[in-house]
Amino acid sequence: MGTRCSAHFICLCFLLTSPAYCLSHPPLVGVHPLDEKYYRSEVIKCKDGTKYFPRDRLNDNFCDCIDGTDEPGTSACPTGKFYCQNLGSKPQFIFSSRVNDLFCDCCDGSDEYDGSIHCPNTCVMGGNVEYRSDLVSIGAKKTNDGVKLKESVYNLTGLKIAIILQLSLVIFVVVLWRVRCHNRYRRRRYH
Repeated sequence: MGTRCSAHFICLCFLLTSPAYCLSHPPLVGVHPLDEKYYRSEVIKCKDGTKYFPRDRLNDNFCDCIDGTDEPGTSACPTGKFYCQNLGSKPQFIFSSRVNDLFCDCCDGSDEYDGSIHCPNTCVMGGNVEYRSDLVSIGAKKTNDGVKLKESVYNLTGLKIAIILQLSLVIFVVVLWRVRCHNRYRRRRYH
């Protein structure tokens, strides 16, 4: 009985922690969340309307569309844009030529996803930290009015709330699971 409850608990934890369990396609790199629906169909039209291409040509490192629609996560198209989600800071678009160029342009490091360089996530620090693989120190841009400090405090507060809510959900699920397993055990033991 204990093994069965453990297996159910592990499956439940996997489903709660895996964001991809309800998606038929994995999330795309460099795509704005509002554009993800655009890329879900099997045949996709270039945003400039010139061509159609199959979904398997997305991010294949070959520019099929003049406007870069088919390469949101690579540097193949010179006019392409890469979306940095930058959780904990301000989202932004960068030129796709900056993707996997060994320079951390997104504060969350999402533009350097190929593993050639490790970009620390500096978003919770305000996101305006410059980082290069060949630099020893990390230098932050300064402002005169202290807006960056207030923004950082606000971002950290939001992050703390999100972590507390997620932790509360996990604790609730664990307690619920223990009560359920305990009740099953009691029913089987006394019947």
